[in-house]
Amino acid sequence: MANRTGVLEQPAAAGARATSLWGDAWRRLVRNRLAVVGGVIVLILFFFLFFGPIIAPYPFQEQHLQEVLANGNRPIGPFQGQYLLGTDNLGRDLLSRLLDGAQISMTVALVVQAVVLLIGLPIGAAAAWYGGRVDSILMRFTDVMYAFPDLLFIILLSVTFRETALGTALNGVLLVFIAIGIVSWVGMARLVRGQLLSLKETEFVEAARAIGVSDFKIITRHLLPNAMGPMIVAVTLGIPGAILAEATLAYLGIGAQPPRASWGKLIVDGQQYLRSEPHMVILPAVFIGMALLSFTFLGDGLRDALDPKLKGKQ
Repeated sequence: MANRTGVLEQPAAAGARATSLWGDAWRRLVRNRLAVVGGVIVLILFFFLFFGPIIAPYPFQEQHLQEVLANGNRPIGPFQGQYLLGTDNLGRDLLSRLLDGAQISMTVALVVQAVVLLIGLPIGAAAAWYGGRVDSILMRFTDVMYAFPDLLFIILLSVTFRETALGTALNGVLLVFIAIGIVSWVGMARLVRGQLLSLKETEFVEAARAIGVSDFKIITRHLLPNAMGPMIVAVTLGIPGAILAEATLAYLGIGAQPPRASWGKLIVDGQQYLRSEPHMVILPAVFIGMALLSFTFLGDGLRDALDPKLKGKQ
């Protein structure tokens, strides 16, 4: 049954407590331990996004060369002196740089998914609603974008716009974020199209058409709210890929420029000291793995919680 806004609701069983879709999904989610752990880690990472520079022991670009020289011109290891996680080869506090890397990774999580929604959502909605030639043109364009190598396209965009205002914004990371988003919207467009195709022939949509509601209002007020669950899951599960793509590009020397401390760049800087100071590689790798797993666990939990087929089984 649909409510006044057209959002489908499940009727409550006789004698059972009436619950909303989102309330029921929340109860399912909190019963999933891995999803809760992933959600807590995600909240911590977003805390680093907003407050990382405040809680960092030192500015991420500040060098302490005298301590490095006193250590035999080698990076300082963890728990030595005043540096909790040690330093890199230039005497920069590794904890502060890891927090700066967290800020970059969480920013890519927000910017990339925003670009994905801005491109994929209207394309998928228009293809599903209008159908026919519009659907064919938009889906063939989507297929072309899907077939184009993602990494090559990101590199081409980064090189082409490197010297522009967009390429220099935020030390070069904004261009990389947008480029990753441009190659990541295809899945969202297909998802939205599939969801809206299954909803556009329902009774509440036909009723809205009958009383003269505009196409835009039907899509935004009736169809998209009913497809919100799968879209939330897709956005959450798309974040690990965006974080990994940014780290890979930083490892290849594309993206955040010095002195910014992307996790991928930290791994590159620590490679030459892998035998003597393995913490320089292990710590950023652990942060990358932790971020990927936490968003994956949370996305899996959201998928299970928002799947109406699971209702009554848990």
